[in-house]
Amino acid sequence: MSRFIGRERELGTLGRALDSVRDAAAPGRPGKCVMLRGRRRVGKSSLVEEFLQRADVPYVFFTASGGPPDEELAELGEAVAGSGLPDRALFAEEAPTQWQAAFRLLADTLPDDAPSVLVIDEVPYLMDRVDAFEGMLQRAWDRQLSRKPVLLLLVGSDLSMMEALDDYERPFHQRGTEMVLGPLNPADIGEMLELGPAETFDAALITGGLPLVCREWPPGATMWEFLAASLDSPVSALLVSAERSLAAEFPPRAMSREVLRAIGSGERTFTNIARACGGVAHSTLNNALKVLTDKRVVAAELPVSLTPSRERRYRIADPYLRFWIAFLEPHMAEIERMRGDLTTTRIRERWTAWRGRAVEPLVRESLARRLPDQWLPQAPVVGGFWTRSNDVEIDLVGADRQPVAKRLLFLGSVKWLDTAPFDAHDLAALHKHRAAVTDEPLPLVAVSRSGARCGGLQAMYGPEELLDSWRTGL
Repeated sequence: MSRFIGRERELGTLGRALDSVRDAAAPGRPGKCVMLRGRRRVGKSSLVEEFLQRADVPYVFFTASGGPPDEELAELGEAVAGSGLPDRALFAEEAPTQWQAAFRLLADTLPDDAPSVLVIDEVPYLMDRVDAFEGMLQRAWDRQLSRKPVLLLLVGSDLSMMEALDDYERPFHQRGTEMVLGPLNPADIGEMLELGPAETFDAALITGGLPLVCREWPPGATMWEFLAASLDSPVSALLVSAERSLAAEFPPRAMSREVLRAIGSGERTFTNIARACGGVAHSTLNNALKVLTDKRVVAAELPVSLTPSRERRYRIADPYLRFWIAFLEPHMAEIERMRGDLTTTRIRERWTAWRGRAVEPLVRESLARRLPDQWLPQAPVVGGFWTRSNDVEIDLVGADRQPVAKRLLFLGSVKWLDTAPFDAHDLAALHKHRAAVTDEPLPLVAVSRSGARCGGLQAMYGPEELLDSWRTGL
């Protein structure tokens, strides 16, 4: 069995929620609710399963499938029948045909004198297909469920719908605590795959920290060994995870898939994305980008500077999906006919250039987690700066807020090459770009995969220092 890696902070959060159920000071209302959201295949169900195994209390784990409401009710009955609840037979005896009755019976089934856990996975399916589901859930929680010593876990992959569950004027507003689960962080990836710091960031860009993909990476294997094995199997997690997620979230509509392909191929501005999609109408593209950004699949970014800018750029937020669209999706036919070696050759040819751009968001997040340190102050925002013509482009901009800052704190450059360190030429370019942005002598920072070979920097960070920012648990 695979060892469960990472997620200690998340497991601790769930454990403390269960402890509060055990130790509830408010008589008659000890129940607690946690609303857990995260993108598909990021490991939400695995996290909950691990928590339940460690908690060692009776529980029900029900996963909605998106079927008709009566079928969902039947599956809920099966989940209760297979649970460890002492009074689970009550549910089978009555077999409710309405969700309101099902919630009431669930409350009767839960123990009164001992803690238990009720998990409802893929809640957005129920919100979408069961009439007035949120209202019924709210009434059941207020009148019955919260009066039991139960931890209710509401889990979902549709981020916008899960956020809406707690919106003001929605029935379940402020009934639960929100919790967001992201992918495995670089420190967890490095531990799981037994890789060095630089190689860990390569693995993060390929796998996106998705546990299912990481589990297929043999510990200690190089990225090329992993890619060769994955591309030799048309059913590997590296190949199928993205397609399954996209099929679930984006059925053919609103140009979402076409827009993703355009962004994944390297187009970042609205105009260029529209051109890559065959000259699609602006209103259609606006709608598609709204869907993608609402679902957190695409990030829309503005330059961080002291003055407003309209130079918005788009990027695919998930590194794994970005890798898959750039390198794998266009060549699935040849992979399926067992010629993944051709795909690997193309990746080798483009890898260094692609990686240099793809690593920048991860570097910014790593640096923001690390600060402050002995060289640089705390920067609430670490972003980038660019102009429309790209005559000035700065990889790292530390500031007090974004996109329009009151104060810039530092500027920096990312050079992520295997054998070329940050040198005097790179420093001169950074000086030139700083002069185009501000007259202040802001500190200059370099992030380099292979070190620096020049003076004049206030700080220099390599893969080890960036990885340390994830190990600290900040």
